[in-house]
Amino acid sequence: QVQLVESGGGLVQAGGSLRLSCAASGRRTFSSYTMGWFRQAPGKEREFVGFISYSGGRIYYGDSVKGRFTISRDNARNTVYLQMNSLEPEDTAVYYCAVPAGFPGRVADATLYDYWGQGTQVTVSS
Repeated sequence: QVQLVESGGGLVQAGGSLRLSCAASGRRTFSSYTMGWFRQAPGKEREFVGFISYSGGRIYYGDSVKGRFTISRDNARNTVYLQMNSLEPEDTAVYYCAVPAGFPGRVADATLYDYWGQGTQVTVSS
């Protein structure tokens, strides 16, 4: 079992920044988890935002956030971060962190993730 808690969401103006955090707890050491970020806007399907490997050596981003968002992790703090810059109204969504079983073959496939946080709302005003 893995428990995930996101934080850091809120209301920001277009062009602004936010940093989301995802704190994890569970039986295994944090460095043995890979982690993904997804988001879901009202009326839309869940969208892949990014993925980070065990030590952060491999990171992938969804096309809509490349160049604006940065994923990092601090294994000593059991936390993964999502730094979001140059935010746009289209980034408004509930953001979720999720843990897959190992290293997923398709990092953007939400069905490969076993554990999910409760989500944190990000709202970007124009």
